[in-house]
Amino acid sequence: MDYKRDWIYTKEKLVTAIKQLGFPAELGEQIAKQLGSPKAMERMMAYLYNVKPRSAELVVDEMLAICSDIDAWRNKKASEAANARYNEILNGSLGDYEDEEDWDL
Repeated sequence: MDYKRDWIYTKEKLVTAIKQLGFPAELGEQIAKQLGSPKAMERMMAYLYNVKPRSAELVVDEMLAICSDIDAWRNKKASEAANARYNEILNGSLGDYEDEEDWDL
C-alpha cells in the first residue's frame, strides 16, 4: 500500500475512533492533520482504545504529547547525524598527511 493510501486509511480509522467516543469528526480530522503520519495516528488510536478519554482536552493533550515525542526523536536523529559528520571530518581531515614533510611547522 502506498503512503498516501495508508495515510488516508489510518486517518479514517482515527476519525471513526474519535467519533465512537462521542467527539465530533472535525476533532479527529484536526488531530490526524497535526500528527501527520500513520504511525503517530496508530499510536493515538491505541491511546483512545485503551484509555477511552472522557474529554476533548485529554485527547488533545495526548496528541500534543505524541507530537512532542516525535519532535524530540527528530532532534535526536539530527544531532546524531551532525555528530557523525563532525567525527568523519575530524577523522578524515586530521589523517590526510602521510609524512611530516607535508606539515607547515
